[in-house]
Amino acid sequence: MKKKRLVIRTIILLILGATVAYTLYANFTKDDVKKVAIGEKAPDFVLMDMNGEKHRLSDYEGQGVFLNFWGTWCKPCEREMPYMDNQYKEFKDKGVTILAVNVGESDLAVQKFSDKHNLTFPILKDTDGQVQTAYKISPLPATYMIDKDGKVVKYHTGELSEDMIRDMMEQVKP
Repeated sequence: MKKKRLVIRTIILLILGATVAYTLYANFTKDDVKKVAIGEKAPDFVLMDMNGEKHRLSDYEGQGVFLNFWGTWCKPCEREMPYMDNQYKEFKDKGVTILAVNVGESDLAVQKFSDKHNLTFPILKDTDGQVQTAYKISPLPATYMIDKDGKVVKYHTGELSEDMIRDMMEQVKP
């Protein structure tokens, strides 16, 4: 009996040890995941907006793109949205657009959020997370600035002020 208990305890300890080792490894190597690099061509994608219209990133070549990943539950995202909308209205006729990619939330939650903040820029739905994965987004909010040639010129993670948004949009204005 004692020998059987010793074997079971040893197996449990080995499993726990392996779990701890894997967790430590995963945490120490998570920063090795490479974002889309500055100067690289931005990965193309096709997403539907809240009106059912398709948006393909490559269709925006020739103009600047402010590509923002966000969620309704994200307070920094919520605070920057009115600033983004103000700058969208200012820059949309100057060749810069905003594509705001919601990461996997229901249409109802996104629509309520959009209505609450009177957002006028295109809100795209990444329902299965493929675009978020392609751009290696974590945490939110995250923003890529893409120039008229479709190349990434800037990446920012975290909340943006209105001045920061304006400056970023100036950088990609054709």
